[in-house]
Amino acid sequence: MPDTDLLRTRWRSLLLASALALSAILSLPVSAAHVAPAPTAPAADAPAQASAAPATAPAVEEVDVRGRLDAVYDEAEARVLRLVANLPLLLAAALIVFLASWLGGFVSQRLHWLRLRTRNPYLDGLIRRVVRAVILLIGILVALDLLNATALVGAMLGSAGVLGLALGFAFKDIAENYIAGVLLSLRRPFEPGDMVKIDSYEGKVASLSARAMALVTLEGNELRLPNALVFKAVILNYTSNPRRRFDFTFNIDASQSISRAHALAMAEIASIDGVLADPAPSWTVVEFGANGTALRFFGWVDQRRSDLGKTRSEAIRRVKGAFWRDGIQSPKTTTHVVLAKEEDAAAMPVADHEPATSVGVDTSVNRDIDRQVAEVQNTDDGNLLLTPKDAT
Repeated sequence: MPDTDLLRTRWRSLLLASALALSAILSLPVSAAHVAPAPTAPAADAPAQASAAPATAPAVEEVDVRGRLDAVYDEAEARVLRLVANLPLLLAAALIVFLASWLGGFVSQRLHWLRLRTRNPYLDGLIRRVVRAVILLIGILVALDLLNATALVGAMLGSAGVLGLALGFAFKDIAENYIAGVLLSLRRPFEPGDMVKIDSYEGKVASLSARAMALVTLEGNELRLPNALVFKAVILNYTSNPRRRFDFTFNIDASQSISRAHALAMAEIASIDGVLADPAPSWTVVEFGANGTALRFFGWVDQRRSDLGKTRSEAIRRVKGAFWRDGIQSPKTTTHVVLAKEEDAAAMPVADHEPATSVGVDTSVNRDIDRQVAEVQNTDDGNLLLTPKDAT
């Protein structure tokens, strides 16, 4: 191939010229085979030159620049030829890795039975990712074996271990939140829409991602708590038990009948739509003294049908009205001295009170926060919790 020989000759000439220039700069002697010999003195002057030369002249090692450059060129040429010769194997290995990646994705997407058995979106996704990673790893090992490069696996695993240790220290908080998210998704101490109190934070659960949990507070604000904090905190779930008790306290004058007061209160509380008959409303005397008698009343609601706050508010209103109609007085905190004749006292105005019953009392579940929870669920990526079941 004349063109190839010509190209090789020009390449070697260029390398030789570069080497000669480098040798001249560094004052390195060049082999006599490549550089013209310098003119020598006549033989008659040789003894004089020998006597003038130092007795211990250091020997200068000759450097065969062209030979070294030829060796480098031959080695590079050999590597290129081997690469071209192994190009079909490289293409086959790349095709194997590509097919393994496609097969892993295909198999992981066809595992429909996982969603039916686990009922956990995070566990479902985790198993799918593990299956895909295993299939891809098998494909990579087959490709390396085809290239006779399985020795690289040990080096890669060692490097991955060192890199993972370094990243673990660098991203400790992120890793802690991720692991806590995994454990919370598996243990599931709450569901979307549950009313919870985590340490001093209270609200409805919106979503759980790999890094944080989203709450919607009763004021409508979105609150995100790190998963590590949620996992370590004391969690109070108000919704896990659909039955929830409310209570309130009334103070009556010490001269009033406790039995009459509690009978009226129990009848009024039991008549409210939303208060459960089982468990039935109850009461207790908190304290008794000169300042009056403190009575505490209790009632139960089903949070799936009634709102706790609305039902409690209606119970307080009705008990207050019943006490006023029956003449049960509250403790007197001040002493009133009225100087008036009997006929004048009868004509004194009496404060108006609310009616005994009300029309259209609403004790239904408050869904205002639920709508905001749904908005957060729709916009939050990577939600690890299930969609809440329809209220029944």
